[in-house]
Amino acid sequence: MEEIRESVSPRKRLLSVDALRGFDMFFISGGGAFIVQLHGKTGMGWVDTLAGQMEHTPWNGFTFYDFIFPLFLFISGVSLSLSLTRHLEKGTDKTALYKKAFWRMIILYVLGLIYKNSPIHFLEPSTIRFSSVLGRIGIATFLTTLLYLNFNIRQRLYWVAGILLAYYAALFLIPVPANGVANLTLGGNLTGWIDRHIMPGRLIQGVYDENALTADLPAACLTILGAWAGDIINRKTLRDTQKVLYLFIIGVSLITLGVLWGLHFPVNKHLWSSSFILLTGGIAFLALDLFFLLIEVWKYRKWAFFFQVIGLNSLTIYYTYHFIKFNYTSQKLFDGIYTLFDPKWHEVLVSIGTVVLVWSFLYFLYRKKIFIKV
Repeated sequence: MEEIRESVSPRKRLLSVDALRGFDMFFISGGGAFIVQLHGKTGMGWVDTLAGQMEHTPWNGFTFYDFIFPLFLFISGVSLSLSLTRHLEKGTDKTALYKKAFWRMIILYVLGLIYKNSPIHFLEPSTIRFSSVLGRIGIATFLTTLLYLNFNIRQRLYWVAGILLAYYAALFLIPVPANGVANLTLGGNLTGWIDRHIMPGRLIQGVYDENALTADLPAACLTILGAWAGDIINRKTLRDTQKVLYLFIIGVSLITLGVLWGLHFPVNKHLWSSSFILLTGGIAFLALDLFFLLIEVWKYRKWAFFFQVIGLNSLTIYYTYHFIKFNYTSQKLFDGIYTLFDPKWHEVLVSIGTVVLVWSFLYFLYRKKIFIKV
């Protein structure tokens, strides 16, 4: 990992991309838990509905929380496009870019291995979970780099279409031993069967693991789509209003295709079904479009600072939130204040304190110009 100590100015980075990344990470770093804790306490139905959106669907279906990881994969593609374009304009050798992407994948995979298994029982490999969120990000960005440096936009979209159609065909046409064809249940689907036979260690659901190897290909399509969005934003021949329109049209089109495809191939985060990829990719386009419009076009920037602080150190907070118990610290520091309120609000207040501590920690890094990335 690199420790970056440099000024982050709007000319070097797009605030809209950093803010959207921070918005995404906010729900992982305490924001989601805060909303969940509100369930049943306010007497307002819309709050309870919102809290219900902070839980993953058991299998088929879709909630907002199912969108968090796909959005991060998409944003990774946006950032990758902007970064690779700068390197290519500087004349950086492609071999150097391949090596950088490869080692980034390896580092993220190792970090993911540690994250999911600490403490790691090296002498009991069957207990180790070899798949992870960080590993998938590394694989997706590596594959996207390979495609980005060798194919134009249209050809990369052909790759996306080919992967999603091939995945669809495989799950519906290839028979699974003892389960037949088109079996999309937790224990009977082709993706799980393949991973049970090729993945070492343990799968998180015993017979299945949503971050295991087979679903990496459809998941990587989100990063490829993100790179497409990055190309649109980075295109100097387009006016900002045209970029906003293009992002909107693409987003609506992908959502429509995803919903229609979902009538036969259900929207399913665990399977990373083709319909799920198109649906979340479309929503990600619209989210980026909204942030780009508000921040880069209409210049409403002050509100985004809260999310920017999180977005500039997304890897840092993802990792430290796992190893540092901010909620425990929140309770120890502020318990004297919490006891002044009705006990039913204590968990909510602990969650608020957690968010305050997390953001304060990231703000300290921001002020010191410390931005840790791979």
